[in-house]
Amino acid sequence: MVSRGSEAATAPDEIYYLPGMGGRLDAGLGGELLRRGFALSGRETIGAFKKLSFGEQVDAVKQDLVERCWKPEALVVANSFGGYLFLHAQLGLEPLPGRVLLLSPVIGATAQGVTGMRFYPPRADVLKQTAQAGSFPKPNNINVHVGDEDWQAGPQALVEFCNAAGIEVHLAPGRGHMLGPDYVGPLLDAWLRAN
Repeated sequence: MVSRGSEAATAPDEIYYLPGMGGRLDAGLGGELLRRGFALSGRETIGAFKKLSFGEQVDAVKQDLVERCWKPEALVVANSFGGYLFLHAQLGLEPLPGRVLLLSPVIGATAQGVTGMRFYPPRADVLKQTAQAGSFPKPNNINVHVGDEDWQAGPQALVEFCNAAGIEVHLAPGRGHMLGPDYVGPLLDAWLRAN
């Protein structure tokens, strides 16, 4: 597990962060969380972690969640493939008692009709099947946002998963996989203030 931020952070809070594929804790969304004074722990999806099998990655995240985030005041933020890892890590656990923010979470296989590009992550159908069976362990406080034009996350499949799992999902009109700082910045501020 990786940690970022100093002991001199303006806020004592720590966020467990899972970035998208090839992401680091101190870049992009992680950089915005650090800039807001939060210390970060989590898994960078590069280097040694990226070399693990998908099952090993999920097990590592699951262990992190149990050891670091199993309390009502815990904060978890995951983006894109990090959201996919988080959702898979939830399988086999009780619902996470902390607060969770998922941005553009990958939910399974998708394809873009115009270009024919496809994305097929490991265990692509497991989350959908678990939700449809009514056995997904929905975290106690989860907030999900996705662009309605996000072919990588597949907003329709994500809406279906969330509906089956009893999770509210927010569709961002005209947004793709990158929701953009003008959307994410105010969302982060509001979500963090609600802590």
